[in-house]
Amino acid sequence: MILICAWNSAPQSSNNCYSLAPIMKATMKYLVGIAGPSGYGSKTTAEQVTEDCLRSMPRPTPHLTAIVTGATSRIGAETARVLAKSGVRVIIPARDLKKAEEVKENIQKESPKAEIIISKIDLTSFASIQRFCSDFLSLGLPLHIIINNAGKYSHKLEFSEDNIELTFATNYIGHFLLTEMLLEKIMETALETGIEGRIVNVSSVIHSWVNKKDFCFTKLLNPKCYNGTQAYAQSKVANILHAKELSRQLKARKANVTINAVHPGFVKTGITRDYRGFITDSLYFMASKLLKSTSQGAATTCYVALSRMTTGLSGKYFADCNESHSSPLANDEAEAQKLWNQTHALMHRQLLQPLDQCVE
Repeated sequence: MILICAWNSAPQSSNNCYSLAPIMKATMKYLVGIAGPSGYGSKTTAEQVTEDCLRSMPRPTPHLTAIVTGATSRIGAETARVLAKSGVRVIIPARDLKKAEEVKENIQKESPKAEIIISKIDLTSFASIQRFCSDFLSLGLPLHIIINNAGKYSHKLEFSEDNIELTFATNYIGHFLLTEMLLEKIMETALETGIEGRIVNVSSVIHSWVNKKDFCFTKLLNPKCYNGTQAYAQSKVANILHAKELSRQLKARKANVTINAVHPGFVKTGITRDYRGFITDSLYFMASKLLKSTSQGAATTCYVALSRMTTGLSGKYFADCNESHSSPLANDEAEAQKLWNQTHALMHRQLLQPLDQCVE
């Protein structure tokens, strides 16, 4: 998949040897797993990263609390497992509580002292997100980390109960609302404990497939012509733009909280299986040889959430546990602010009250 994407993005001319050189170099670096400036690379696992982070933390190690969405399978489940094993209290918001209980049981078999709290949520429902946030805040727990990991890829056009296209509702809108409703809590925890709050939006390199002219908020909410791949890619652009604009706002408020976006790499997930709807079986077979393991896929999320090397870094985009470059659209500050304003206005209309009053 990396080789295919890289070649398709190269200038198509007879004299493109020099332009292809950095692409091939990056591809080889990915395949071999050569470490970047952080000391990690594409072959690094979440457990390796987390163990290193724990060794560098002050003693006694602080008891952190993290919310991880999409933690009932694959990358999310591995992220939850590794964090819980390291002593982090993990909150798993889940639509399928049975799956969440199975994940909890598996984690506690390996780590009997792991503290896992399960709570009901449907990220496509504003009402459900409000209930989850209210339930969480009623527990009186601190909040150090929010990992917006849950992802949806839909072949056909579907809508949420709030009449928003389902992929966009799950991947972006739901996480935006969740983050907004818990923002004061994570800021408060950071102020009280002196521990930097971390918010991580799980995006994808596929965001680079989106052109600015095709990125229109009203069309994302209710597309007239639907393409599942395009919808997924657009939602991933939105994840990065969200991180960029919220980072700017947090810096303006002098909050000790950062927000960054990550590309986990191409991993064998349920979403990857869905992609077989638009690539041939033979192409999938070739691409599958380049896919990361689930543990490697969760590594960048854990790195950004825990590492001392990411302290103070905000509004950035990471891949293979190193800071990377996002597309011009995803890096457009004006577009980020515009999207945030449009999303916030939508929330205000839907909820009919200021967001900071919705969980009181």
